[in-house]
Amino acid sequence: MSTTGQLTAPNLTAEGANGVRYTYRRFGTARPGSVPLIFLQHFRGNLDNWDPALVDPIAAHREVILLDNEGVGGSTGTVPTTVREMALGAMAFLDALGLNAYDLLGFSLGGCVAQEIALIRPHQVRRIVLAGTAPEGGRGFHHWTGDVAEAAMRDEPGAEDLLTLFFERSKTSQSKGTEFLQRIFTRQKDRDQPTDLATRDAQLAAISTWGIPDAARLGRLSVITHPVLVANGVRDVMTPTSNTHLLGGHLPNARVVIYPDAGHGFLFQYPAEFAIEVTSFLDA
Repeated sequence: MSTTGQLTAPNLTAEGANGVRYTYRRFGTARPGSVPLIFLQHFRGNLDNWDPALVDPIAAHREVILLDNEGVGGSTGTVPTTVREMALGAMAFLDALGLNAYDLLGFSLGGCVAQEIALIRPHQVRRIVLAGTAPEGGRGFHHWTGDVAEAAMRDEPGAEDLLTLFFERSKTSQSKGTEFLQRIFTRQKDRDQPTDLATRDAQLAAISTWGIPDAARLGRLSVITHPVLVANGVRDVMTPTSNTHLLGGHLPNARVVIYPDAGHGFLFQYPAEFAIEVTSFLDA
């Protein structure tokens, strides 16, 4: 069992056949017969945005791999403008590591990428966790407006923007959000490279395209027959929680969990509880 965690794991690199040098962190407990859990990150996020209070308890039971996809953070290349291209980039990374079996945990945009990987390589994926995300053609996230757009698109986002986007407006949720922010800035040595405005703009294009309302696209979910844990907060202002229920209703083998008094960042508001939920689901 590794004693390394999210705050101390080194930044590693692997070069894909596409010429991209991927930055990632790999740590945890590689048990016989288990497969690694691949973490796919949210809009504008890098390796440091993963909460150690969530990742480390999961890593106590399995090996975890946190990925900067193509062009994101410390990885080279150009950020793709479609979810499909992002999935191809992630698969080039998985091939570089020689992985042919794995679980996926995708948060927000990362959850869209996870769905696409499962569609393209169903034979390699074992189980999937979809957190605060939406199906292609879903509802209410094609075009952000108002406070959400302002916070999501700010050139230099600050703590208040993350609190607006990820947490409910209640005192409890905002307080948990402040604790989350303190945790993700605890690491001082070997932090990841921050994401830039080109990343923001390319990822926004991918989200907007994925979010064009189209009920016909929901039929794609019927062929994702893997066990899937679908989770969200009760009021997600970035990818509305109605999309979580769409996923649960169209994925053949899905279980839906909704967390109270929480939003898009429910997994950081309830890190211990969600870590237990994920571990139990992956071990089933």
